[in-house]
Amino acid sequence: MSWIQRVALLLVIIGAINWGLIGLFQYDLVAGLFGGGEQSGAFARVIYTLVGISGLITISIYFSRAAETTDATREAPQNQ
Repeated sequence: MSWIQRVALLLVIIGAINWGLIGLFQYDLVAGLFGGGEQSGAFARVIYTLVGISGLITISIYFSRAAETTDATREAPQNQ
């Protein structure tokens, strides 16, 4: 896994934790830390954008793992 995929995965995890906090406690951690409690804060919007882009990048991780599993299954010797 490349460094950009690792950073993307970390940002997706942060986004998932943030959504969990919003759902459970109605607290937006990203906005609280970077936007003064508002989702319209400039730096908070940058974080949200990076998390969204990271989600798109991690889709490739998901499908590359699925392809590796499929390839390994095809190449495995079958017992007869």
